[in-house]
Amino acid sequence: MNVQSLIPGGGADANAPQTVLIVDDSRAQRLLLKTYLRKMGHRVLEASSGEVALAVCQFEQPDLIVSDWVMPGMDGLELCSAFRALRGDRYGYFILLTSKDEKHEVAAGLDAGADDFLTKPVNATELRARVRAGQRILAMEGALTATLQEMRQLHAVIDRDLVEAQKLQQSLVRERHRSFPGLDVSLLLRPAGRIGGDLVGLFEVNEHEIGVYALDVSGHGIASALMTAQLASQFSGSVPGRNIAITTDAQKQPVMRAPSETARRLNETVLNQMGTEQYLTLLLARVEPATGRVVLTQAGHPHPLVHRANGSFEIVGTGGLPVGLLPGASFTDVEIQLYPGDRLFFGSDGITECPSAGGDMLEEQGLVGILNRHRFARGESFLSRLLEDLSAHSGGTEFPDDLSGVLMDFGEP
Repeated sequence: MNVQSLIPGGGADANAPQTVLIVDDSRAQRLLLKTYLRKMGHRVLEASSGEVALAVCQFEQPDLIVSDWVMPGMDGLELCSAFRALRGDRYGYFILLTSKDEKHEVAAGLDAGADDFLTKPVNATELRARVRAGQRILAMEGALTATLQEMRQLHAVIDRDLVEAQKLQQSLVRERHRSFPGLDVSLLLRPAGRIGGDLVGLFEVNEHEIGVYALDVSGHGIASALMTAQLASQFSGSVPGRNIAITTDAQKQPVMRAPSETARRLNETVLNQMGTEQYLTLLLARVEPATGRVVLTQAGHPHPLVHRANGSFEIVGTGGLPVGLLPGASFTDVEIQLYPGDRLFFGSDGITECPSAGGDMLEEQGLVGILNRHRFARGESFLSRLLEDLSAHSGGTEFPDDLSGVLMDFGEP
């Protein structure tokens, strides 16, 4: 942005001739003012009353109005208020002619929208000074209007780019639901804005195990979204070397690393290779769909919830440090055994910290209540109801933080 465009005379001509409307019931006074203003080079319009002045403003948009205060019918104060109520595409500078010098009278004029005052009888030099002051204000308003228009155009371009970025980010989650023998995995990803810093996903490792993850990059917006794209590449594919979570066994077959080891490696990668001050929370699980065995590590992400078939709940995990915060950080694995009818859910803090209209967070107990209320809903059906309940809790459909989650339904209930 050019700073000069915000300075009077820098982006608009503060000395350019203006259209000035004179409003006075005295013909002699109008003639005197018209003579002065025309000598200054301005285009001059006349009105003998406030009512006529408003009629003129319907087809003309004067830059300045010089109006007597005391007039029959609509006085200058009423005219000023009515003029301000008119919807124009630019500002009009209003000068009141008055013999009043009481402070409360001046205050009334300012409250009505007057910009300046001239005492009668009018002096040509003082009139010139007042009009020049108005020209400077109008030049500033013109420069600001032009800058605002430029900013709107720039915002439109950025918004179009963000729409495309949103499509690209959503494409990182290619599948929102995947069925394996004995296990259904459903994914939720809803940014707070066009783009966000949350990411969820799954990948197949071999015929016995899959990897499932949820992460939340610190901050919001473009920087966080760019980092999620980098992190998505760390968990892409099922080939060792392309996916940080996959290695090989003695027979050179792909197997999943211990989630805690993957978190350790990712921590060093973020600190040493990504060159960012951002960090992330992570929940990474190695899952055996056939047996229901789950080994997971929790790195600062909210605690996973196990909803047993009998209706009971278990809050699992050790908390842990976020990834990319401290060099040499270590992480811990936790093992969970799922049985037919059980389900495992883990989501970002955008869910547990979702505020109500009064500012109360949902918290873990609120999430437990939603899980229990919809205990017979599975997969994407449950995630849709979760969003509905969060919307009802917050009192609207807009959320202050990104929402993401993973739901694993094991076996038949």
